[in-house]
Amino acid sequence: MGFVLGQLIGRLLRWGAPGSSGLFSIAVVGVTVLAYAVADLVSTSGFIATYVCALVLGNLRLPHRQAVRGIAQAFGWLAQIGLFVMLGLLAFPERLLAQVVPALVLGTVLLLVARPLSVVASVAAFGYSWREQVFLSWAGLRGAVPIVLATVPLMLGTPGTEWIFDMIFVLVIVFTIVQAPTLPWITRRLGLAQAAPTYDVEVEATPLEDLDANLLQVTIGQESRLHGVEVFELRLPPGADMTLVVRDGTSFVPHRRTVLRHGDQVLVVATAEARGAVVERIQAVSRAGRLAGWNAADAG
Repeated sequence: MGFVLGQLIGRLLRWGAPGSSGLFSIAVVGVTVLAYAVADLVSTSGFIATYVCALVLGNLRLPHRQAVRGIAQAFGWLAQIGLFVMLGLLAFPERLLAQVVPALVLGTVLLLVARPLSVVASVAAFGYSWREQVFLSWAGLRGAVPIVLATVPLMLGTPGTEWIFDMIFVLVIVFTIVQAPTLPWITRRLGLAQAAPTYDVEVEATPLEDLDANLLQVTIGQESRLHGVEVFELRLPPGADMTLVVRDGTSFVPHRRTVLRHGDQVLVVATAEARGAVVERIQAVSRAGRLAGWNAADAG
């Protein structure tokens, strides 16, 4: 359900994207809500349908990408706040104390036996190193999702299941307190510590429907080979032109010999037909440099 709805409605949204980024963002979030509702209606997993639908939408190169990401993060934080308020209302301290010992026993078995085995079975075939598998095994018992799943028997009215929620609640709280402070240390010990992630180039598209055109915002990352490339060397396809460069807080109109730099934000105006070719060209130069696309035929 999530895959089908994501493909159909996502492509429809991309084709008829409104000029308002806020309205478009709400529509994208609404598709994921619809995926949950339809999946639940036919007695399948609404959670998985929502996840798959969002995964499909995220790979469709929808316009207003930054706005969609912003509203999704806002809804995500709001949902987490509401979730923890709800969990607090369901938790009773006098019941939780009785589950401390069972939670510690269950958590220890999960941490040292069950989760390592599940991690190996899930990711070993995908080339993860043993260090990464150890990290996944150690870092996996925290979060509100296990507590939420433990509320399912309560919501269904199953009698005598309060202890499940209480034990899982205690387990998550205790192991969060135990594991969270150790994550930086174990990351360093396993040699997995990395600097802040970098990107090569990020392209954001905003439709200008009245002009049948698109405004592309290109952010040149620290790993991009667009650094040092002159504007004319981009060889943008017909129907596209670079109109503005923002560098160190200063905006200027580039000319054909303007040299692009790391950290530049660039605006490119392109016709609707040329948009895909423009994005592909910019990404190709970002990966391969100014000679991207040249071959023997081009040289001749």
